[in-house]
Amino acid sequence: SRFTMIFVCLDRRPGETVLAYRTDTMMLLSIDPINDSIGILSIPRDLYVQVPGYTELQRINTPMVFGESRQPGYGPTLLMQTVQLNIGIRIHDYVAVDFQAFIDIVELIGGIDIEIDYTINDPQYPNMSYGYDPFYLPAGSHHLAGYDALRFARTRHGSSDIQRAERQQQAIFAIRDRVLRLDMIPQLLVQAPALWNTLSDNVYTGLSLEQIIQLGLYAKDIDLDNIKTGVIDFSYLQGYTTESGASVLIPNRSRLGSLMSEVFGSGYSE
Repeated sequence: SRFTMIFVCLDRRPGETVLAYRTDTMMLLSIDPINDSIGILSIPRDLYVQVPGYTELQRINTPMVFGESRQPGYGPTLLMQTVQLNIGIRIHDYVAVDFQAFIDIVELIGGIDIEIDYTINDPQYPNMSYGYDPFYLPAGSHHLAGYDALRFARTRHGSSDIQRAERQQQAIFAIRDRVLRLDMIPQLLVQAPALWNTLSDNVYTGLSLEQIIQLGLYAKDIDLDNIKTGVIDFSYLQGYTTESGASVLIPNRSRLGSLMSEVFGSGYSE
């Protein structure tokens, strides 16, 4: 049957160890074995939604913080409940990584190859110590090491969360492409237990290592044409300013269903 998980990246720097951080990146990944397909949907972090147990609407990137504040270890549960309630698809599990885990994964495979048709110029890119580390990447083809791959995926200066979500998906596909193109699967399988121990301080999930391996082996054989992607972009959103003056995004629920069907298939809610 369908298996859906939420993949998030925590806005957490080196030396920080708890889960109570906002989710900087949010993607729904749903595997449909009946139709041999995968759907990936990026969710903007400023989506203004109902969080179970809270009367006021909140940004969708906050439930991890609220849940952990209520009870250590409850953050992922509240996150899954919130996304499930507002997006309308059952979520079975989660994977949360921090910035260092993403860097380590990209370094492990020797970097990623990306191509962009616009220039990125972010003089205020936030570094790993709450300062600034200007990021400039001209249009064209690039091979990015771990830290630059993170900057490519995180920067949004001069663009929107929507364009940033597209870059994040591009980075995920670049990781998949490099692993498959260089036939790294056998090597990674041999190293899996040691790698898991190395990454364990920076990766959180309800899945076991064996389950992650099984999912990876299944996903690698899915034809690229059967992997559908989408972003909850401004076609499905409305800008709104809260009473406190914060800019957020209200989902257009009457239109969101069509995007869900396009990405996940017509039976996504069953």
